[in-house]
Amino acid sequence: MTGSASILPLRVDSLGFSADSRTLLADVSFTLPAGGITAVIGPNGAGKSLLLRLCHGLLMPGAGRVEWARDRAGRKRHAMVFQRPVMLRRSAEANLEHALAAAGWASVERRERVLAALARFGLQPLADSPARLLSGGEQQRLAIARAWALAPEVIFLDEPTSHLDPGATRQIETMLFALAADGVTLVMATHDLGQARRLAHRVLFLNRGQLVEDAPAPMFFESPATAEAKAFVAGDLLW
Repeated sequence: MTGSASILPLRVDSLGFSADSRTLLADVSFTLPAGGITAVIGPNGAGKSLLLRLCHGLLMPGAGRVEWARDRAGRKRHAMVFQRPVMLRRSAEANLEHALAAAGWASVERRERVLAALARFGLQPLADSPARLLSGGEQQRLAIARAWALAPEVIFLDEPTSHLDPGATRQIETMLFALAADGVTLVMATHDLGQARRLAHRVLFLNRGQLVEDAPAPMFFESPATAEAKAFVAGDLLW
């Protein structure tokens, strides 16, 4: 979805967040335009997952602001996929149905979107299976299908393949490429530098709660501009 009704660009301005007297994010600023895949990378504890949650509105910032180009009237236009997706005690199809009902979709629309999501993500054979008994890769496919069914402009993904085997990871990456090709803007936290190289158009590199670099992915990986980024790309631990 583009044009005058778009919620993009997203502007993150001087964002900060603290908990238990610890500063977890400080003075983070960037603009997210429409399109492409942005990889949020950095060492453990850098603030990657926290940044996604703040952008999605699951947490309120302690400082600064997260500002969409258009107020969210009616249906929310961004969705989030978690590292370990929460599945309801019902079938895969019913998980999709519930998400759409909770978002206020009418019954006729819900049915159409459920069927479209099952077909697009190869979940038709699993439609009647209990969602909590699916494999990790199947659950993550269902989580992405559930997010896509809501027709978002932006999907935030928090380490979506961190617990998956290589085959399931490739499957998820193929889905993400396809979503981006369809115009969905993706923002993905990942600890996998190979994955960031394969998928990302842009990199946000965090360290110690600060945005150290914001660069096109090829530029970041070929010639990182800071000592911290060079060390991280080289595989050295950052503290």
